[in-house]
Amino acid sequence: MSDTSTPNTDASDAPQALPGDGLREGIVDDLRNRIGDHLLEFHIVPNDDLFVRVASDAWVETGAALKAAGFTWFGFLSAIDWMPSPYGKGEEDPTVPKEPIDMTIKQGICGGETRMQVFARLTDIDRHVGITIKADVPDPADGESPVMDSWTGLFAGANWHERECHEMFGIGFNGHPDLRNMYLPGDFEGHPLKKDFPLLARMVKPWPGIVDVEPMPEQDEPDTDAPAADPDAGSTDASSTPEGEES
Repeated sequence: MSDTSTPNTDASDAPQALPGDGLREGIVDDLRNRIGDHLLEFHIVPNDDLFVRVASDAWVETGAALKAAGFTWFGFLSAIDWMPSPYGKGEEDPTVPKEPIDMTIKQGICGGETRMQVFARLTDIDRHVGITIKADVPDPADGESPVMDSWTGLFAGANWHERECHEMFGIGFNGHPDLRNMYLPGDFEGHPLKKDFPLLARMVKPWPGIVDVEPMPEQDEPDTDAPAADPDAGSTDASSTPEGEES
């Protein structure tokens, strides 16, 4: 028997419209006017926050456009590795058998099409509004490193952040003046914040929280068989001074 029921088109089933946020909507419109189709995606949290995703080759252009629009305060720059860790969660007990790990990449707000993204935070201090800018890091060819263009020509503060991002995620930055390691030895192999970097300490014992607390060094127990100390020993009281001697 075929289904002849009429679909429910009641207005109550329609998606609820979010309250407007003219300030952030205007910022999105202005950015679109400045960079055109390089603005790929945006997400507004009404009266709270704004996220945009831009084309990888427009990363520097976007920073310059936002700076010209009043976003002159550089907050930070970093990266996201969206790939699930093949080693599971660090706090899991390594002695307990694990279920197979789902390695499907599931990205969050304004996530893109590649494993890694760079993202930065800028603020317009006059309008008291911030924006998070994201861009996909192109997946590199075998044997090569992922590369983005540097923001150091726009914001001096990006220098330190790009160095850390290069060291921890292995992302290069074209135009950066000095991508030396800051934390690790220069000959260190690997990038510790990539999800497929093996953190051996977490594979040897549970980490953190359920790891056993190391016992304190053993302390000598007090000797209960030793004679009690004379409370008057060493006293300089006059009553203990032998006759004929002055205290």
